[in-house]
Amino acid sequence: MRPTLAMRGLCKSYATPVLDGIDLDLLPGEVHALVGENGAGKSTLSRILAGLTPPDSGTLELEGEPYSPSNKRAAEQAGIHLVMQELNLIRTLSVAENIFLDHLPHRAGWIRYPQLHRDAAEVLARIGLPHLDPQTPVEQLGVGQQQMVEIASRLWRPCRVLILDEPTAALTDPEVASLFHQIRQLQSQGVAILYISHRLEEIRQIANRISVLRDGHLVATRLATELPIDDVVRLMVGRELGTANFTAGRTRGPIALAVRNLHAGDRVQNISFDAFRGEILGVSGLMGSGRTETVRAIFGADPIESGQIFLHGNTQPATIRSPRDAVRLGIALLTEDRKGQGLFLSLAVRENLTVNTLPSFASAVGWISRIRETASVRGWLQKLQVRCDSPEQGIAQLSGGNQQKVVVARWLLRDCDILLFDEPTRGVDVGARFEIYQLLADLAAQGKCIVVVSSDLTELMMISDRIAVLSNGRLTAEFTRHAWTQDKIMAAALSGYLSPTTTP
Repeated sequence: MRPTLAMRGLCKSYATPVLDGIDLDLLPGEVHALVGENGAGKSTLSRILAGLTPPDSGTLELEGEPYSPSNKRAAEQAGIHLVMQELNLIRTLSVAENIFLDHLPHRAGWIRYPQLHRDAAEVLARIGLPHLDPQTPVEQLGVGQQQMVEIASRLWRPCRVLILDEPTAALTDPEVASLFHQIRQLQSQGVAILYISHRLEEIRQIANRISVLRDGHLVATRLATELPIDDVVRLMVGRELGTANFTAGRTRGPIALAVRNLHAGDRVQNISFDAFRGEILGVSGLMGSGRTETVRAIFGADPIESGQIFLHGNTQPATIRSPRDAVRLGIALLTEDRKGQGLFLSLAVRENLTVNTLPSFASAVGWISRIRETASVRGWLQKLQVRCDSPEQGIAQLSGGNQQKVVVARWLLRDCDILLFDEPTRGVDVGARFEIYQLLADLAAQGKCIVVVSSDLTELMMISDRIAVLSNGRLTAEFTRHAWTQDKIMAAALSGYLSPTTTP
């Protein structure tokens, strides 16, 4: 069978080699999964195929003809489309305008909005979002819904090769199922799909073949049915990760955070819970259940309408009107929207890591000691195994997972007592995930209070001491480690959306 897209000897270097002699074929009607640790070269390869980055050497052939796109538009005209891990939507425009941004229906220079909204509604229904109003501004959507809009903006176009870079990182299980349905429809039409993901269980569900990148080298290409997950991990990281108990060796201490009758908009309704020192409290729920909105309200990022927050057993409620108040009280938030809210993309790694703690590096007269600052940054980069050329490298040049580790390091450097982590491993490879899990476990063992919001239920069950479940803006259940099951958690997550006469 002739490949739809053939790569031969692709090489790309920046300060160091990123891709080295990649030979890879994408066949018509196949899902070809590409896996590897952060920094292995996956995103660089996808950018080359999509016309965003030229290779230093090597050749490409599209259905037997030479293919050398000069830019993204040229690639799209050739039928190659990329859905990137980082969202590229215009937040002030509507859902419909983002989907058809460069193909807006018009007559005599005027946009035909009724037709635009009808066309967008049809596309949204196909990807499992029939109730999303096409006229909604994108900035009003959560990250997961924005990701689906990004995917929708590619799926309506004529396509020969579709590249999906971490498409499910912020999606719920029903949304993943809708996406997989669309992928299978594209397969039946002969579209070749390059599927980049860290979610290995998903890859086993959807992929025909799996290719593994490590340090810019292609180390294996196998049929998905012939490559067990343990072997995929070993090929990715070049070592055995083994098994780890992320809840052993710690004892729960006193209450650090008590939330009482919290109201903040439609998605945070009368929520009360306790979080203790020396434990990890997981927060589960479907997208839109109020998980993110709850931690944002606690952090002062969203206004609280009513309710109280008590810290460290105090009988007087804390006053948290802004994130600045929260940080002063020892509360940290790692946001789910790394690009939009967690990073200063124009600054260096060093500046992103120390932005919250600069006074600690100042002399008596106020001068920042660059030597002490850089030494501290290097220590954290080494501890979290962040792959970068130096602390002065631009944060935008790092892979998504390494950017996430820098944000984690920023709050660890601040040494806050209460750590709110919203999707801490989103876009992070399996090796780095285990490093972050161990880091969170170590922090809990040191007496920190840790609250982890995650759409990955397996992740929460692996690292948490307790799991609180939100559904439709309300806390519907709380489970201890030995009391939960996946079915019980999912039933609680759905319960808030069922009619009073329906039993989950």
